Amino acid sequence: MRTPIPLACVFILGFAGSALYRVTLWSPKVRASSVPQAGLGKAARPSKARGFAPANGPVEVLVGAGDIADCADLRGAEATAKLLDRIPGTVFTVGDVVYPRGSDSDFANCYEKTWGRHKARTRPAIGNREYGTKGAAAYFRYFGATAGEPGQGYYSYDLGAWHIVVVNSNCVRIGGCEAGSPEEQWLRSDLTAHRAPCTLAYWHHPLFSSGFYRRHAMHPEMRAIWQALYEMGAEIVVNGHEHNYERFAPQDPNGVRDDTRGIREFVVGTGGKNHTPLGEPIANSEVQNDWTFGVLELTLRPNGYDWRFIPETGKTFTDSGSGTCH
Repeated sequence: MRTPIPLACVFILGFAGSALYRVTLWSPKVRASSVPQAGLGKAARPSKARGFAPANGPVEVLVGAGDIADCADLRGAEATAKLLDRIPGTVFTVGDVVYPRGSDSDFANCYEKTWGRHKARTRPAIGNREYGTKGAAAYFRYFGATAGEPGQGYYSYDLGAWHIVVVNSNCVRIGGCEAGSPEEQWLRSDLTAHRAPCTLAYWHHPLFSSGFYRRHAMHPEMRAIWQALYEMGAEIVVNGHEHNYERFAPQDPNGVRDDTRGIREFVVGTGGKNHTPLGEPIANSEVQNDWTFGVLELTLRPNGYDWRFIPETGKTFTDSGSGTCH
């Protein structure tokens, strides 16, 4: 692990109507940038057991967001889709990809017209809106085999030296997410079979969030999933559900900071639906923004990663930094 430099805090306050907005930067490894860099992305390949990759192995780009296309107003989704147009690599979505119900017509008329042009390189995670149709049938029809088995919605794949795990956080729909549940058992088996040098997981509902409406923002039912990832040395978790951006310092499943083995979480519900407010920052929250659509670009190296939040055209908020694999 790198030795942290002294922490710095910056608070930027502003008003829009009657709402207060805030950006808080609190990180030893943050740097500002607003111009996306080209990555070396290739199509993701199916997961397979493998050993550790050399430090000079391939570099991959994984880019995306959640909470994307609202059929009532596609301007936000189109703004973020235009960002994807100029970023190579594999696209991820972290749920609630189309509103209001995730129906066949919603996908055809709204998602397809925006992020749908990147469907061939997208690896989706399912959100709660997709279950607006019975069994999320339209979601599984639209994405096909890349969305995992219908009725499950969880799967994994390899991207360069990284093992990527896609989790279904709609726990009541799949028999639970607690220890011993089918998904948690699958996850432990998958991580045991794929001892990659670096691991990343993404799903819809965050375990940790500073969202103003705490019952909507924080999902303790995901703690057992986080525990399994923590025990197996995962580096990153990416979530959506909260329509804002937030980055956390590495932490354990109980929210205790752990710079040695902890997992860094990003909440990126910034795909274009709308904005929802953040409350007071909870423990280990380093950066928050609740007024900017954009995408999170992750450059995945064999022994580490770089992150960058890329804002929609016309906005200036950014967040970037780097980390090493455990």
